[in-house]
Amino acid sequence: MAEPESAAAPGFTPPRTWLLMGHRAGDNSQVQALAEALGWPFEIRRFVYRPTELLTNLTVPLTLAGIVQRKSSKLEPPWPELIISAGRRNEPVCRWIQIQAGKLGQRVRLVHCGRPWARIKNFDLVVTTPQYRLPQRDNVLHNATPLHRVTEGRLEAEGARWRERLAHLPQPYVSVIIGGNSGPFSFDKRGAARLGRQASAMAKALGGSLLVTTSARTAPETLPVLEAALEVPNVFFKWRKDAEDNPYFAFLDLAERHIVTGDSMSMITEACATRKRVYIFDLGEGHLAMRPDAPPARRPLIPEADNIRGFWYRQLMKYGPQRLSRDIRLIHRRLVAEGRCAWLDGEDFADWRTPPPLEAVPRAAARVRALFDAEAFEDRGTQPEAPVSEALARGSG
Repeated sequence: MAEPESAAAPGFTPPRTWLLMGHRAGDNSQVQALAEALGWPFEIRRFVYRPTELLTNLTVPLTLAGIVQRKSSKLEPPWPELIISAGRRNEPVCRWIQIQAGKLGQRVRLVHCGRPWARIKNFDLVVTTPQYRLPQRDNVLHNATPLHRVTEGRLEAEGARWRERLAHLPQPYVSVIIGGNSGPFSFDKRGAARLGRQASAMAKALGGSLLVTTSARTAPETLPVLEAALEVPNVFFKWRKDAEDNPYFAFLDLAERHIVTGDSMSMITEACATRKRVYIFDLGEGHLAMRPDAPPARRPLIPEADNIRGFWYRQLMKYGPQRLSRDIRLIHRRLVAEGRCAWLDGEDFADWRTPPPLEAVPRAAARVRALFDAEAFEDRGTQPEAPVSEALARGSG
């Protein structure tokens, strides 16, 4: 159970809250970020999914057929009053709990982060971002970015723990935060070499060094290629599930600038939350680039295996149902337009000014509080943010 970071309104009893964790780190981070922002006690539930979960969740969506119950967290009374979740795999679990509680006359409010696969009306609140292109609904909150767990206190604490360990490196530090494959875009060996060269060039120009960290989605075969391409002093942290001392938040605190691969909206958002200069590394080149104004590829593109999968995803984005794909470029463009990000090896910040704080987390927390006591909590800033322009919403497919 987490310690609340803020107090509830006087006389208000926080609802019993469960967080349903999934298999994606970015989803789990959003769920936990919202819970921490609420400042209410919460309990975490984790699950092991069956290989057949997609089939069972589509055919019998109101059962627990998609999880291995003996290896998952117990689901039993007292039932929660609030469930915060993300990801398709947990949706049947949420609705099953809601049904069980309903049999006892108890109401369970469901809050979903991202894009629901079930009908939107099944949720009390959906907290989403432009990449999912959801419609305007009373129970849908459109935020410009995903939710994040970056707070001033967390950064300072983690930075203090790592400052001496990095003291041998020349400053300023530039962090390099690496994700992996995402839909039509792939972080392959060619991309790893390009990232190493471009990040090194930035650090060399500043007279500094690199703080490099990978993530759960980074392909192992890209790591030696990236390491070989680094030409400046650096610390290279290779993510592993059982790591006891992950420097991720320390790197966010100590680095003067951040380079983030363009696949991860969560990590880009977390970098932006520091209000420092953030550079997006384009996973693609030429006509396969993420940014609309990318220069032509310097040499013919030879698709690797992951690029072939990316080809089919691009066809899905063009010709398939919109609900089956997402367009992360919509968030890229908005962050660049707002001056929060620039493209690495592209046009730099013309006139850098520290941007205002991101609003997604407090807006989402206010909407969740309003589900329980609209009078006790002042529901500020919950109107949709300025809509993405029609041209951006269409994207280029």
